[in-house]
Amino acid sequence: MTEKFTVYLVDDDPGVLKALSRLLRAGGYDVRPYSSPQLFLAEHDAAAPGCAVLDVSMPGLDGMELQRALAASAGSHRPVVFVTAKGDIPTSVRAMKAGAIDFLTKPVKEKDLFEAIARAEARDAELRRLHSELGSIQAKFDNLTPREREVLVHVVAGRLNKQIASELGTVEKTIKVHRGRMMEKLGVRTVADLVRMAEKLNLSR
Repeated sequence: MTEKFTVYLVDDDPGVLKALSRLLRAGGYDVRPYSSPQLFLAEHDAAAPGCAVLDVSMPGLDGMELQRALAASAGSHRPVVFVTAKGDIPTSVRAMKAGAIDFLTKPVKEKDLFEAIARAEARDAELRRLHSELGSIQAKFDNLTPREREVLVHVVAGRLNKQIASELGTVEKTIKVHRGRMMEKLGVRTVADLVRMAEKLNLSR
């Protein structure tokens, strides 16, 4: 069963929090409102699908600082949409450079908000797909023996079996065996596929 996409609202203005919560729930979204960034961070579950709609100006920890805190969290790639009563270009540029989906000015237009959240949902799904794919690749890599990992690095670097054997102080026949087992464990058939996989794990050199 697919987990429901949740919109996490963080705004210190009770009126805005209530209005946006009602609007988004009417639009079919699961909404979790928070009156402070600290409350949100205390309960935040990076593994749950969703996006954060953050006010920029909040006491204690503003929206930009909260965005940085989320980005620094292990395993967190939470898409962020900013809303602000006093939007200025330098702040919006900083927010977008830091990966924000959109930077909206209060009072937020319904159409703009729903479009921004739709983009956030698409990005969240894509990031989770890539994270899952990387986890699957990492699990296969972890199943390799130390020697198979050495052979992998040399194959990705474009070396021939004979060259790898010389480098590792063994015979070509042994390298062929290690290479075959390594490719089988990783589920790849060609060197090109192996290179693509290694690039995802930052193993190519």
